[in-house]
Amino acid sequence: MSETDIDPLALERQVCFALAVASRNVIAVYRPLLEPMGLTHPQYLVMLALWQRSPLSVKELSGLLQLDPGTLSPLLKRLETGGLIRRGRDADDERLLAVTLTDKGRALRADAEKIPPTIVDRLGMELTELQDLHAALTRLIGAANRAVR
Repeated sequence: MSETDIDPLALERQVCFALAVASRNVIAVYRPLLEPMGLTHPQYLVMLALWQRSPLSVKELSGLLQLDPGTLSPLLKRLETGGLIRRGRDADDERLLAVTLTDKGRALRADAEKIPPTIVDRLGMELTELQDLHAALTRLIGAANRAVR
């Protein structure tokens, strides 16, 4: 039995380490696909939420992405400067700031639809493996959210 099999502090046994490295490496796979679209990975996540449902209030978007509004605001500003979204007061509730896609933002979806199959191909993993990983990570996110409350 090696020392790492019994050492609870062994780096390679830490879930946080595996998640951090996996996150950096997977985002690096996305980068060359997003750069021609003029998007960073965080901006891509915002666009995914808006392609699914637009308009969204900043509060709704913040909840969907699990980002605080202070982190989300600069992302939205850059997307608005790029002509992909528009921010304005909600017609039904003036207190809310609504985020809507522009025509340019809606049109970008056609390019983005090529990304998921390309990612699956570049990772060289079976789709079912990635779906199982997604399900496990979703459970982990829920558990971590409950643990920090």
